[in-house]
Amino acid sequence: MKKITTLIVLFAVFKISTAQVSFTAVPVATNGAERAVVDMNGDFLDDIVSITATNIQIFYQQADGSFVETNITTTAADNTPSWSLAAADYDRDGYTDLLYGGGNGVTFMRSKNNGTMYEEITFPEYVFSQRSNFVDINNDGHLDAFVCHDVAPSVYYINDGTGNFTFYQGDIGDFETGGNYGSIWIDYDNDGDMDCFIAKCNVNGDVNERSENQLFENDGAGNFVEVGDAVGLKDNMQTWSATWADFDNDGYLDVFIGSSDSNFTHKLNRNNGDGTFTDISASTGIHALTTTGIENCSYDFNNDGYIDIASNGNILLNNGDLTFTLIPNALPNNNGSLGDLNNDGFIDAFSVGHIYYNDTNANNWITINTVGVESNINGIGARVSITSNLGTQIREVRSGQGFKYMSTLNTHFGLGADTEIATLTITWPSGIVDTLEDVSANQVITVVEGSTVLSLEDYMVSDLVLYPNPTEAILNLNNLDEFSNPTYTIFDLQGKQIMHSQVGANTINVEKLQAGSYILKIEDGITTKTQQFIKK
Repeated sequence: MKKITTLIVLFAVFKISTAQVSFTAVPVATNGAERAVVDMNGDFLDDIVSITATNIQIFYQQADGSFVETNITTTAADNTPSWSLAAADYDRDGYTDLLYGGGNGVTFMRSKNNGTMYEEITFPEYVFSQRSNFVDINNDGHLDAFVCHDVAPSVYYINDGTGNFTFYQGDIGDFETGGNYGSIWIDYDNDGDMDCFIAKCNVNGDVNERSENQLFENDGAGNFVEVGDAVGLKDNMQTWSATWADFDNDGYLDVFIGSSDSNFTHKLNRNNGDGTFTDISASTGIHALTTTGIENCSYDFNNDGYIDIASNGNILLNNGDLTFTLIPNALPNNNGSLGDLNNDGFIDAFSVGHIYYNDTNANNWITINTVGVESNINGIGARVSITSNLGTQIREVRSGQGFKYMSTLNTHFGLGADTEIATLTITWPSGIVDTLEDVSANQVITVVEGSTVLSLEDYMVSDLVLYPNPTEAILNLNNLDEFSNPTYTIFDLQGKQIMHSQVGANTINVEKLQAGSYILKIEDGITTKTQQFIKK
């Protein structure tokens, strides 16, 4: 039986107050394991989700900031999300499905009947689940699932396109005795496909091969190669999760690796932009944080345009110069699930029977909802970038960050004092690129894949000289004087992104492109030039 009540936010409140960022806590009557802040019914408002073996409790957020409670009875789940929860619409029916990562296996709860009931699907294989994610592993437009295994190689479930999964084990996180704790899917090398980083830990605090962090690089052809040592992220330490974000707004994802053991310090590794990383921890101020634990994630909590780090309830506030100021005990010590729980453009949290509302400030913001068409419906794996007076910021749409909890699928940016975004670009997993221009701040927008693709021909110029044209291998570029550190993107004539990287030495190697006509776009966040060329 479904019970519906309305949550009126008129409870007694208490405030967690810290310099520059503070939260006001409001009780909420949850039942079961509190696991998610995520839109469950397709209205793009973040809802609150708690789980028991036989019930899914959802507080549906309303447009006015109130909540409506719904309890959906389920069959007794063979596994509960005792170790992690992931959420996404893997069958494209418009309603969010759930993955329960349990200590003995994996259970999917598939939404049915317009989200009013759930079908339990449990796989028989033993899995000591840790972090779980939804991601399109093989980039066929359908969401797959990945689950870290503590005591054996990790597992994944490939979607056949109708919402049915096939079980696989190994290849990604395949150390014989496991040690796989915190998976996060990211595009670390800006090549347009999803790579996988796994934060690792070992029993009894021992540090050995089992606890060496791993990075699996996607070659774009369905193969994953472990490159952690080669890129400088082997990091033999004890950690249950890491958080990836562009902390210096240079267009490349950096990584904060959170220590789960007081014998090790946290690490911040800067992406050098050449496929390698440098440990810059000592100069950043992150070592002021000595508290260790299992939960680490990144959001711009004060909307100043520089993404911050939440680590076990503490916030490392990004100063904008790759240094951080510690705000201790800003949130509960598990961070909780994060999202916008009153639709005001600031990130809130949900944990231990309370909503922690961000007390906000005068900074501006924008939130983008992604709807995939050729890509998966949630746009998971999409790269979203915005350029304003502050510069360029990037985010990725992800399901499953930190260790245990599920946070919003909506994409959030702080803008500081900026009131307009010059360009907003979404690069979808399919390669399709949508671009919007002159977007006003302080709004929530929804972008459907392919709906705003610019006609590249309208932006053709004659003074970007590239030669030879046609070419067999190398494009030489002239007249780049007005650009500062530009990037290039190559599209096919249908608007799909084929290549993307920094411009180096005024040459681009297109030898691997198939013969045909392409569009070359050069940009630096201020100036954009586009020209067609032919690959022989």
